[in-house]
Amino acid sequence: MDALKLHAVKGCQRLESVDVTDHEGKEKAIRKLFGSAGKNPNVLPGFICDNGRNIHVGDQFLANYHVTILDVREVNIGDNVMIGPGTLISTVNHPMLPSGRRRHLGIAKPVTIGNDVWIGGNVVIVPGVSIGNNCVIAAGAVVTKDVPDNSLVGGVPARLIRTLENDVD
Repeated sequence: MDALKLHAVKGCQRLESVDVTDHEGKEKAIRKLFGSAGKNPNVLPGFICDNGRNIHVGDQFLANYHVTILDVREVNIGDNVMIGPGTLISTVNHPMLPSGRRRHLGIAKPVTIGNDVWIGGNVVIVPGVSIGNNCVIAAGAVVTKDVPDNSLVGGVPARLIRTLENDVD
């Protein structure tokens, strides 16, 4: 196991071992695992990541139960973002041809999530996607394309359902 993967595995174990009522201990474990974190980060049990140091979250971040972030590349998440249980954010993909997969080749692209975003449960966000500010990603959506500001998207693949009002500007 390489050093980055080992950092992630140990960091996730450390985070999991902290009592959920020990807010200071949780925050310390999050800051040690992630590349950076704003004010009041919260990660609930079952969190898994590939690296940890490529995850950058803003203020008031919440990852609910069993969130997975495959951060071979950077995952930049803004302020006031809530991620629902069972969500997968992936920055890595693999070749379509078996010869590339047999060599364990990967193709990595960063993921960016803006401010004031609510990602429902069991969402999948694929490599290279950018989600704008004030967006809601409906439960079960598979986000394969960029999502503009003030959007509610859902479905497989995710599509625009409607535009949202932004009442915090």
